[in-house]
Amino acid sequence: MQILLINQYYPPDTSATAKMACAVVEALAERHQVTVLAGRPSYDPTVYHPLYLTRVERSGPVRIRRVGSTAFPRHRMRRRVSNYLSYLSLALPAALTIPADLIMTMTDPPIVGLLGAWVARQRRLPFVYNIRDLYPDMAVGGEIVGKGRLVDVWESMHRWALRQASRIIVLGDDMRERIAAKGVDPARIAVVRDGAPLAEPVSVNGHPATRAIRNGFPFVALHAGNLGFYGAWNTLIEAARQLQGEGIGLVFVGGGAQRDRLGGQAREVCGVRFLPFRPPEEIPHVLAAADVHVITIRRGLEGVVVPSKLYGILAAGRPVLAVTTPRSDVARIVTAAGCGRVADPDDPAAVAAALRELRACPEQLAEMGRRAREKAREFERSGQLRRLVQVVEEAGGK
Repeated sequence: MQILLINQYYPPDTSATAKMACAVVEALAERHQVTVLAGRPSYDPTVYHPLYLTRVERSGPVRIRRVGSTAFPRHRMRRRVSNYLSYLSLALPAALTIPADLIMTMTDPPIVGLLGAWVARQRRLPFVYNIRDLYPDMAVGGEIVGKGRLVDVWESMHRWALRQASRIIVLGDDMRERIAAKGVDPARIAVVRDGAPLAEPVSVNGHPATRAIRNGFPFVALHAGNLGFYGAWNTLIEAARQLQGEGIGLVFVGGGAQRDRLGGQAREVCGVRFLPFRPPEEIPHVLAAADVHVITIRRGLEGVVVPSKLYGILAAGRPVLAVTTPRSDVARIVTAAGCGRVADPDDPAAVAAALRELRACPEQLAEMGRRAREKAREFERSGQLRRLVQVVEEAGGK
């Protein structure tokens, strides 16, 4: 088949979606011809592009068609919206003309699924919708926008796009349930998790990343990743306040929209530390540095966001503290595997108690790490990508 993948971010963009889009494209390109319709790099790219209207690149067998969207730094919402709108306006005419047997979109920008569904309908082609974050649910639940007429229209249009899709690919069972509740036939929804490679995990050592993270803490609970709108951050900071003087450190590695606010909130909490992102090649050492990894989802956002960093943590053989409700995919996996604990995202005392319990039982903690590594085999990335290719081929009648 000739497959057209529409997503604004693609390497040299460094977002998680750009990296997964690349992995998906490479898997599809082993059996099919793939064209990526992307924008000018703007998500903390490793390479910046000059102005152009359109540009064609080759990456092995993959053809990359870029449109000349604006490339402002994404940290200010108005400039990010400018990037989105300029990309959509230029991508639409391109998507109508690029040769294709099947249209596939991800969710960057958040309404690109509407564009993909409309183009597929106009061209009478199968449409595969790979949902990474569920909008407008995420925008409302994360308090980025308020409820109102505009959100109602957005939701109505999104449900139309869902109905157009031959297959919908989601990241977890909780997201599958969310979309089925919108009136979509569950038979058209496939769960394909991001997974992670099963490289041999590194041990705790004197690597600079490990030293920076542990740095005086006898026991480290680590949150590594974006500090966005979806986490129960206030609960974590208050739990750290309750744990002061007990030798338990809460370390955040990364940045995001909530970083500055949290830094101010935790200024007088001695057990909290904020560190910047580490280079990709140091990720194994970051994963190994923690006694337990924290993954958090605010109540009400289960299935709206599905944190895929879970799989790298499992592959590294580290226990997980899931600060979320039992409904979330993360909580279900951790509970089923017995590789960590689940704590109420609205109860700081429960989070503090879980961390005390984990620290008090090193043998149990080690067993949780072993179970995590064992569970990771179920989510090995190459197997998940083979499943995705199969779903796309079914949608295309191949």
